[in-house]
Amino acid sequence: MWIGLDDTLNFMGYANPSEMGAQEVERFLTHLAVEGKVSASTQNQAKSAILFLYREVLGQELPWLDNVEQAKAPKRLPVVLTREEVHGVLSRLPGTYWLMGSLLYGTGMRLMECARLRVKDVDFGQRQILIRDGKGFKDRVTMLPEALKVPLRQHLEQVKAQHTQDLAKGGGGVYLPYALEKKYPNAAREWAWQYVFPASDVSEDPRSGIVRRHHVNEQNLQRAMKQAVRDAGLSKPATPHTLRHSFATHLLDGGYDIRTVQELLGHKDVTTTMIYTHVLNKGGRGVRSPLDRM
Repeated sequence: MWIGLDDTLNFMGYANPSEMGAQEVERFLTHLAVEGKVSASTQNQAKSAILFLYREVLGQELPWLDNVEQAKAPKRLPVVLTREEVHGVLSRLPGTYWLMGSLLYGTGMRLMECARLRVKDVDFGQRQILIRDGKGFKDRVTMLPEALKVPLRQHLEQVKAQHTQDLAKGGGGVYLPYALEKKYPNAAREWAWQYVFPASDVSEDPRSGIVRRHHVNEQNLQRAMKQAVRDAGLSKPATPHTLRHSFATHLLDGGYDIRTVQELLGHKDVTTTMIYTHVLNKGGRGVRSPLDRM
């Protein structure tokens, strides 16, 4: 829901903004939550818009606005699949999407981290995957599941054959980050820099106008996952990110310490990882219902 400046002024009776204070602003933000039933993010967006109006348009500082209580988003437990449900979903993903989904569950990668994965960052010898520029622009290392070594090698053989054909046609280049293309002009065509999951067709890069092969569209896996969840007969609203949640929960359930899981997920703070301990304790925190004792 978009909250415009006109909505704010209309609620205030089109009074002069310079004559309004903390009480009026707080009343408006409360109105949004109570009467408008907007989400916490929308309410905070309105607060930011008001702050912009005063600071950037009216040239006034609002020290009192910092005292207006910030709306908090409700804390919700992530959707997690059982091991049987994960197997049921993955087994219904076709072709490359099975491999991508298996990597999400087997490594804890995010969807875009998987889509942007480069050949050079898969280390079969060390049985690990280097995830570059993850959330917060941080690099991290996760495991390469033993069960995926053979299918991933076979997949890369097909990708390399496709890359060889692109080179023969005068293409074969990919996007390189941080202006590396200028520093290393030939790197974009090298095998090491190719995407593990390239798009099926070449397309024009809107940023540069260069026609080249991008990585697979992440929405394709999202659609395939949605269909697989339906075919598996699950009522849970599972998405590709649910596989990452399941990865973390199943590791903790298997006895791995929370710091290890935090590192594999790339969480900055362990408190973020602790949400999965609540999932494990779900259902009365493991207490046996008296009804089951009858």
